[in-house]
Amino acid sequence: MKIALETSDRGFLDQLHRLGSGTISEICGSVGVTATAVRQRLVRLQGQGFVSRVMVRSGRGRPHFVYQVSESGLNQLGENYSDLALILWQEMQSIEEPVLRERVVRRVRESMVQRYGRTDRSRSLSDRLRQLQVSLTDRGFDVEIDESGDLPILRENSCPYQELASSDTGICGLEQDVFAEVLGTKMTLTKCCRDGHHCCEFQPESVGS
Repeated sequence: MKIALETSDRGFLDQLHRLGSGTISEICGSVGVTATAVRQRLVRLQGQGFVSRVMVRSGRGRPHFVYQVSESGLNQLGENYSDLALILWQEMQSIEEPVLRERVVRRVRESMVQRYGRTDRSRSLSDRLRQLQVSLTDRGFDVEIDESGDLPILRENSCPYQELASSDTGICGLEQDVFAEVLGTKMTLTKCCRDGHHCCEFQPESVGS
């Protein structure tokens, strides 16, 4: 499951990365907090895989440990694709040749379906929705399944494409199509953050789909 960094942790990792690597004492001097607070944060971030601890031997002195941002931590710090995604989407939509534009969008849709994984068609719709929920959650989406009504609802508590959707509603249609392809049933976007709702909701045509 993908773990989202809290703002304070991101700032801590940024400072540790600038330091390169450091002992508890060196990190304290860099971030300006107590050794106890640094240890607690390092233990937690180590547990999440964002910080690694390395033993250093120098001369005849006792070995000591230094801490540094791990590869997973570096991936988290560099994970800000919103500007690139917006530019790529706009460039896709600006392709003048309709056939070519549709081909590119179709390839993107197919890639997203493969990424999320088609669900098991032999299982019930509720089970397939939960399969999709797990796949999305593992990728950092904040999603839940609401089965309190006549039809189940896949609810995104925050829009993963907020900036894109505010400039072009086409991304909402693409996501709807991707979910339909993954689940093997037609889906309808019944609520959207873009329209002022606090969440986005996708609903199947029927529970027996």
